[in-house]
Amino acid sequence: MASNQSNAIKVLYSHFLKTFGENPDMPLPEMRSLMEHVGDLGAEPGEVDYIEVDCSGVPGMWAIPKHSSDRHVLLCTHGGGYIAGSMYSHRKMFGHLAKATGCRALIVHYGRAPENPHPGPVNDCLSAYEWLLRQGYHAANIATTGDSAGGSLSTAVILAARDKGLPLPAASMPMCPWYDMENSGASMTVNDAKDCLVKKSVVDGMAEGFLGGASKRDPLANPLWANLNGLPPTYITVGGDETLLDDSLRFEKRAKKAGVDIKVDIFPEMQHVWHFMAGEAPEANQAVQQMAQWVKPRIGLK
Repeated sequence: MASNQSNAIKVLYSHFLKTFGENPDMPLPEMRSLMEHVGDLGAEPGEVDYIEVDCSGVPGMWAIPKHSSDRHVLLCTHGGGYIAGSMYSHRKMFGHLAKATGCRALIVHYGRAPENPHPGPVNDCLSAYEWLLRQGYHAANIATTGDSAGGSLSTAVILAARDKGLPLPAASMPMCPWYDMENSGASMTVNDAKDCLVKKSVVDGMAEGFLGGASKRDPLANPLWANLNGLPPTYITVGGDETLLDDSLRFEKRAKKAGVDIKVDIFPEMQHVWHFMAGEAPEANQAVQQMAQWVKPRIGLK
């Protein structure tokens, strides 16, 4: 049974949906400001320093836990349907993950749609990855991670790096990834009444704004249509009550066919990106710890 603490995300998401419904013409800056409050769900990780940095033209934020490795990095891509979310809204969640892993995290503040439509966000994240390599970080000591749209980006940036002939990160940890720009998974209907935020009408609109006329099956926008050969080990955590659950399961099936070492853990009764509640809800703490333990040996940490 889900903990009482985990109900906080249902309350916030229901508030988001109610507000959107009452204000269908809400200006984009107001919507973005509202969605920044996802960061309120989690506790401060403590003993983590946050430093803003310019990654060769792409803004970013270091989350640096005390006594952590300075040679290992989590490249973090925030969610928000490609149109909202930021390195600020997500800093605590990624700070918890960096602290549990014992390394630093670079949170990429990529340009959002509609100002920066596809492939803009992918290109920004690839530029940040290349910046890390130029700073002397080794690909074998880097893992990508991200939530929702950022979960897809954490995969797409690896695909883009592969296609460019770059050394690939050692691992990837998408959280509740939104892969399918067609929003065609069965869970979109089956879990509709359980999911308090991700409704088909909402993500259809976000997909349109993000794509800017590009194909819904562009492999870097929808990795379900990508050639997945050569991807590094991948660990997906996803909620059992999500409308996007099938995105993870379909990706797992296709990745296995391509020979990818992939694992998907479904957390029963959890909402989309319950990881936000790290430090407050036991289910979020469990997910963070499982991710950290999985990734440590894959990037060379004990």
